[in-house]
Amino acid sequence: MLISLLLPLTLTLAACTGGTGGGGDAKSADESPGEIVVASGRDVTGKNGIRQQLIDAWNRREGDSGYHARLVELPGSADEQRSQLLGALQSGSAHYDVVNLDVTWVPEFAEAKLIRELSDKAVEEPDDLVRTVAATGDWKGERYSVPFNSDVGLLYYRRDYLGAAGARRTDLSKGVTWEELQQLIKAVDGKRPEGYDAGWTTQLGGYEGRTVNAIEAFASVATHFELTDDDGHYTASEQELSEGVAELRQRTDPAYTLDDAVDSDEPATLSDFADGRTAFLRQWPYAYPALYQTFTDKQLGVAPLPGKAVLGGQNLAVTSSSERSAKAAELIRFLTDRDSERCLLNAGFAATRTSAYLDDGVTCSHARTSAAPSATPTGENTDHMPRDAFGRPKYAGDILLPALRKAVQRPRTPLYGAFTQTFTTELGALFDHHPPTNTQLAQRLDTALRKALPD
Repeated sequence: MLISLLLPLTLTLAACTGGTGGGGDAKSADESPGEIVVASGRDVTGKNGIRQQLIDAWNRREGDSGYHARLVELPGSADEQRSQLLGALQSGSAHYDVVNLDVTWVPEFAEAKLIRELSDKAVEEPDDLVRTVAATGDWKGERYSVPFNSDVGLLYYRRDYLGAAGARRTDLSKGVTWEELQQLIKAVDGKRPEGYDAGWTTQLGGYEGRTVNAIEAFASVATHFELTDDDGHYTASEQELSEGVAELRQRTDPAYTLDDAVDSDEPATLSDFADGRTAFLRQWPYAYPALYQTFTDKQLGVAPLPGKAVLGGQNLAVTSSSERSAKAAELIRFLTDRDSERCLLNAGFAATRTSAYLDDGVTCSHARTSAAPSATPTGENTDHMPRDAFGRPKYAGDILLPALRKAVQRPRTPLYGAFTQTFTTELGALFDHHPPTNTQLAQRLDTALRKALPD
């Protein structure tokens, strides 16, 4: 049974414009009312999703001020968006005021002066931001963006499969080690439910998903994991790379990894898990409401990812060419305030503010929809996501927030595109019919990364 309603996940979101730098919220003398264009990738909450609803709420608040915000969703894959928009940026052919950037792209856009520095006025209550998430908005000590929605790797699992296999633990919400996970997979293998093919699946195709899985493996075995320094220069050693490759090899062993995972992305792995082909799935928070369209609480569970999990998400920035930079910064402040972040959490995103998870007094009033279950004209409830007494996703406070606080970032460098392409390409050899040894692959990876990221 394939989940047809699942939307393709856009991991990286970007937009561009041309021009020179300047203060993100410093009102210029010639600034006048008009349209503020926000460029973003696809909203995984669907048509007229929560992002559009928040834009609509800001427009209602502005009333007759003369300002109006418009959301533009960019077509194509994340990589295609990046190439397309960087080209438009350099030519000045696009005129966006606010861009929604993947967290890995902030250094690149900041270093190239495509986005403006922002003052503290662009962020409401900065101390309320989750600390690890807040760090994604800065580059070289300056704030260039504000976290909009976050992301982190999670482990989804079939409670019913574990129960049928006689596993002693069917609730993994407190966490599980990789060794324990392997033992649980062996138990399910012994029973082999109908349609079951392998223990787990994850995103190992030749794109950013492979980079994310590798970073999680590398970081899980390192005492202090860091491929680059604060300036984006390469700092790893062959020994560190060899240990990381060994961990990634173990995690993707064909004995318990779905064969299709090697070529899979987020939608493919989500469908395979939903079809019952695996007992475990590494995915992002957006999968939580999607999977509960098919499964019940007795069938499905979510837990912290074994070891380290990668931090993802998107940040809002003001473009250097915006003629309405002051108002654009005000819009960002609104879209990332306490109320908006609670709305994002209610809709299934990972919120960037601690208050969204822990403060019961914070509610979603910006958006017209709320955490209350929606219904069809016939009265059928269409919201099957488990929620707590205050309308938040049930797992938000005790699983999602701790995962965000412990998450690790991917290398921060203006050359991230070169890094991830190199990393993904070289690690592809691990999935060949005759893969190199850990040492051989580490040596090749080290040589390639030194060329891509000069030290």
